[in-house]
Amino acid sequence: MDEGTFSALLESPKKDRTLHVRVTDDEHAAIETAAAAAGMTVSSFFRSLNLEGAGVRPILTGDDRLVMAALLEDMRMIGINLNQVARALNSGRGVHPSELDINIENVQRVQAAVLSELRALTRRAGYQRRGEK
Repeated sequence: MDEGTFSALLESPKKDRTLHVRVTDDEHAAIETAAAAAGMTVSSFFRSLNLEGAGVRPILTGDDRLVMAALLEDMRMIGINLNQVARALNSGRGVHPSELDINIENVQRVQAAVLSELRALTRRAGYQRRGEK
């Protein structure tokens, strides 16, 4: 997945549909407070909660985006290395088995990091929904 694809996943298309939800004054005030604490508009906060709660898309904080960007860069570098190995093999040159081992280990390392981050993101979202830390 290249950076443009990753960015497209983080950005949503034009929002041209409206959902109407009735809340009390106290609920609205609580939503405004929570949105401000998250550094988000009420609309984006509420949309994120709904999408995350429905399992459509997780809420990503600024720190989450930084971690995902770092993992994306790691994946990009691994892809470059794998392309170099593939080119060497396709041109008939030999590739030392250790090069393949290193690339496989790197893929497994990034895969483990992505899974760890997604689990942490899921746990944190659940804790936040329940008002826990």
